[in-house]
Amino acid sequence: MTKRTIESKIKKLKELENIISRLKSDGNKIVTTNGVFDILHAGHISYLEEAKKLGDVLVVGINTDKSVKLNKSDKRPINDENSRLRVVAALESVDYVFLFSEKEPSSWILKLRPDFHVKAGDYKMSQIVEKSAVESNNGKVILAKARKGYSTTNIIKKILDVYGK
Repeated sequence: MTKRTIESKIKKLKELENIISRLKSDGNKIVTTNGVFDILHAGHISYLEEAKKLGDVLVVGINTDKSVKLNKSDKRPINDENSRLRVVAALESVDYVFLFSEKEPSSWILKLRPDFHVKAGDYKMSQIVEKSAVESNNGKVILAKARKGYSTTNIIKKILDVYGK
C-alpha cells in the first residue's frame, strides 16, 4: 500500500466494509486488532508491527470513550477517542482505524471478516470473547508476544507516584 495521510486512514465501519471487501477480492490478507490505545507506548508499537507482518492490511478498531468506561473505569480514558484515533492512524504499521462503541469487537469482526485477528500476548485464548466471530469466517486468532513492563495502567501509576495525586 502507498503511504497515506492520517486523515485518509480514519474511516467509518461502513466505509471499511466496502474497502476490505475490495481488498480481499484482490487477494489481500486482512489483519484486525482492537484496543483502547490510551497512552501509546513501545509495547503498543511492537504489538501493531507484529500484527502488520501477518498480512497486507492492518485495521485497528479503537474503543470509543463510552466503551472504554464500560471496560476499564469511569476514570478512563485519559486521552479522548479522537486523539487516540489520530495517534494510532499516524503509525506506519497501521493502514486503517475506526471507532467502535460496543464493549467487545465481535459485531464488527463479523462484518470485516479478517484473515487474522490479533490480541495482546497477556490474554489467554480462552479469554478472547471474539474468537468464535473470527473463526466463523475462517479467520484465525493470533496471540502476539507478551511484552513485559509495558502497560498504560503502570504508566498512570508511575505518573501518580512521581507527581502525586
